[in-house]
Amino acid sequence: MDGSELPQGKLESPALNDAVLVEVTRGDRVESVHRGHAVVCDAKGGVLWSLGDPGAVIYPRSSCKMIQALPLIESGAADEAGLSPQELALACASHQGAAIHSDPISRWLARQGFRDEDYRCGAETPRDTSTREALIRAHGAPRQIHNNCSGKHAGFLTLNRHLGGGPDYELPDHPVQVAIRQAFEEVTGEPSPFYGIDGCSAPNFATSMTGLARAMARFAAADPESDPRERAMVRLREAMAAHPELVAGEGRACTELMRAMDGVAIKTGAEGVFIAILPCEKLGVAVKITDGTTRASECAIAAILVRLGVLDPRHPAAVKRMTPTLRNWRGMQVGAIRPALALMG
Repeated sequence: MDGSELPQGKLESPALNDAVLVEVTRGDRVESVHRGHAVVCDAKGGVLWSLGDPGAVIYPRSSCKMIQALPLIESGAADEAGLSPQELALACASHQGAAIHSDPISRWLARQGFRDEDYRCGAETPRDTSTREALIRAHGAPRQIHNNCSGKHAGFLTLNRHLGGGPDYELPDHPVQVAIRQAFEEVTGEPSPFYGIDGCSAPNFATSMTGLARAMARFAAADPESDPRERAMVRLREAMAAHPELVAGEGRACTELMRAMDGVAIKTGAEGVFIAILPCEKLGVAVKITDGTTRASECAIAAILVRLGVLDPRHPAAVKRMTPTLRNWRGMQVGAIRPALALMG
C-alpha cells in the first residue's frame, strides 16, 4: 500500500467523551479546567487504566519519534552509519537547537556527506536563548539544523541513503515514510486511518489513544535478547533515558522528568500530547489534552508517573509540572495548577 492510499482524512474532535484531567485554581476556586484523554497499557497491549475515551483518534505529533526511528535501526542503516546512542537519542528528539544538539547532528551529517540543504524540515529559529541571541548578534540566519526535528530528519536521511530513495524523503509515498507507516501500524496494533503533515513536513500518522499507549508498552516490554524489532526498541528507549538533555534540553519537562526517574523514557508532542515508556513496570502511557495546552499535558503526565510509582511527587521536577503555584506580578501566590482527583486515583 503506497502513501496515496492513506488519506489526509477528517479527524473527529478529541473533545468527544474527554474528561477533566487538570484544574487551574484562583484562590480556593477552580477557575479553569483542561480536558483530555489518558491511557495506560500493559505488556500485552491491554488497557490497564484510562480516563476519557481510550478509542479517541489523535495525531501523536512528536511523541512518536521513537516509532519513526525504528526503521533506521531495523534496516541496518543505523549500524552501517555507526550511529552512537547519543545520535539515536537525537533521532527521537524535539530539541532546543542549542550547540549540544546542533553540533553532534552537524557531525553526523558531515560524516555521511550530507549538507543542511539536504534536509526537508525547514529552517527554524533556535529555541535555545543563548544560541538564538548569538545568531542575532552575528547577523546570521536560522538553518534547518536548528529545527527541533533535525535529529529525526538526520535519521530520515540516513535511512534514505540505505534504501536508495529519492531526495524528497518527507513525501508520504516515499520508501522512508512507507517503512515508517508500516512500523507505526505494527507497533500500535491498528491501521492508521489517515495522516496530517507535521510542522517539519513529514507525515504524522493518526492512531487511537490505546494504539499509542500500546506502542509505548511494547517499547517498555521489549527484550534486548529478542527479535530485531525488540532490540531496536530497547536501543531507542535506553538512548533516550541515558541522554535526556539531548531529547529536549535544559529546563524542558522531558529532560528534567527523565533525570528524576530511573530508566523511564518520556516524550512530548505538540498540541498537548505526552507519552511514557516504563521498562521495569512494562507499561506504556499516552496523554492528550483536548485544548492542546502544554502546561496541562506536563501536569497530567507527571501525575500519572507519580500514580504509577516511578516519580517522586516531592522531586522539584515533579512539583514544577504537577503542582506549580501561580503568582501575580507582585509575587503573590494567587492560585495553582493541579491534577484532577480522578487522575491521581
